[in-house]
Amino acid sequence: MTDRLIIFDTTLRDGEQSPGASMTREDKLRIAKQLERLRVDVIEAGFAASSNGDFKAVKSIANTIKDATVCSLARANDRDISRAAEALAGAKSKRIHTFIATSALHMEKKLRMTPEQVHEQAKLSVRFARQFTDDVEFSPEDGYRSEPDFLCRVLEAAIAEGATTINIPDTVGYAVPELYGEFLRMLRQRVPNSDKAVWSVHCHNDLGMAVANSLAGVMLGGARQVECTINGLGERAGNCSLEEVVMAVRTRRDFFDLDVGIDTTQIVPASKLVAGITGFAVQPNKAVVGANAFAHASGIHQDGVLKARDTYEIMRAEDVGWSANKIVLGKLSGRNAFRQRVNDLAIPLESETELNAAFAAFKELADRKSEIFDEDIQSLFSDEAVTPHDEHFKLISMMQKSETGERPHARIVFSIGHAEVSAESDGNGPVDASLKAIESLVNSGCELLLYSVNAITTGTEAQGEVTVRLSRAGRIVNGTGADPDIIAASAKAYLNALNKLYMTGERLNPQTSAAR
Repeated sequence: MTDRLIIFDTTLRDGEQSPGASMTREDKLRIAKQLERLRVDVIEAGFAASSNGDFKAVKSIANTIKDATVCSLARANDRDISRAAEALAGAKSKRIHTFIATSALHMEKKLRMTPEQVHEQAKLSVRFARQFTDDVEFSPEDGYRSEPDFLCRVLEAAIAEGATTINIPDTVGYAVPELYGEFLRMLRQRVPNSDKAVWSVHCHNDLGMAVANSLAGVMLGGARQVECTINGLGERAGNCSLEEVVMAVRTRRDFFDLDVGIDTTQIVPASKLVAGITGFAVQPNKAVVGANAFAHASGIHQDGVLKARDTYEIMRAEDVGWSANKIVLGKLSGRNAFRQRVNDLAIPLESETELNAAFAAFKELADRKSEIFDEDIQSLFSDEAVTPHDEHFKLISMMQKSETGERPHARIVFSIGHAEVSAESDGNGPVDASLKAIESLVNSGCELLLYSVNAITTGTEAQGEVTVRLSRAGRIVNGTGADPDIIAASAKAYLNALNKLYMTGERLNPQTSAAR
């Protein structure tokens, strides 16, 4: 047991199982690089056997990341484990994470296997994974609802075969803190070789207690690894939130007496990147990373903070990556000033080409908007135009007409490949008319699952950020677009989503793949 808490980030694997959160290989690589800047200990890059797209993403991340262990999930069978090992071959530090369900319900209804068959499969899978790496993690899916005697036998066997990390998932978010912590303590006491492995917690948030359960597993159960995601992203109600666990341990070090290796100033940049790529906006009152997390509206609170900050703030906003500098640049600002502000905001630059594209977009925005905020600059780098790739669909120009008593009308000019096309349509509103105009030529056959608008900053000049979620033939993708003109932002978002559907190698919705 050590006084250091290992942070295992599964945003790219379990987080991606949120309906609509599917990411391209380029998306996953961008997030992985930010997780490396955040200094997480382990990055679960994906489920290599689930699709060719995920295999390529895991391989790309494994070949790129140097300062964190790269991990792939694998079911307890030779094919999955071999696929994970192949994807991880180029990693400087790698881990195979294998799992099999151990609850009576899952064994009978899902696996259709007897307990003895599961016990044997768990042993064989860890033994096989050890042929490829010394770092093997084993998880009993639905472990918290498993029968204790049987679970102890499985865990003892997994450790005997060489598992170096034992993870106890609360797969369905059923646990409560005291009982979950005691459950881990009981397992560690009863499994004879429990001291040969690091114990880990993986909690879902169905009852809103994922963070509390995880920390109880650490304090009461002796776990020294927490599996979590940026913004608490994950299927159903989400996973344990990385930023909440890290800041709880750091802020209340007097109680937890644990160290984490996280660079907390990278938390907000990570949060914004994940939100922008997945289209899952962060609620304003979300702890640590919500827009209101450090805002004070009450006069009493404002007076107290002005007199002494710690009267109402237990953390400093800048410690987690919030910038105190709001209005930063205008249309007369030059490239060097823009570059400096990008550096101040800890926005990663992949190339000079990316900076040039963002600067051009900044100049265009500054001609339309008198004050440029930090959030505006960050939005430029979440724009697909700044991430170099071939765009099959691209907005060129548009016109809308909306008049009281008349049906709204839109005319859109956009490119399909190298051809410039135009289309017109009526609609129930200017957004509806614009998207129908695009569809009249594209005929994508998509179902629009989500249309969401958020103001990036305050005031009537604020850019609108639009997220659309499209579904077609088992694929669910998000598209985002930002513009001071909300109709243009909507068209950009729709075309962005169509580009993702058009790209070859796009992985299927992770909800259709087996995962814990």
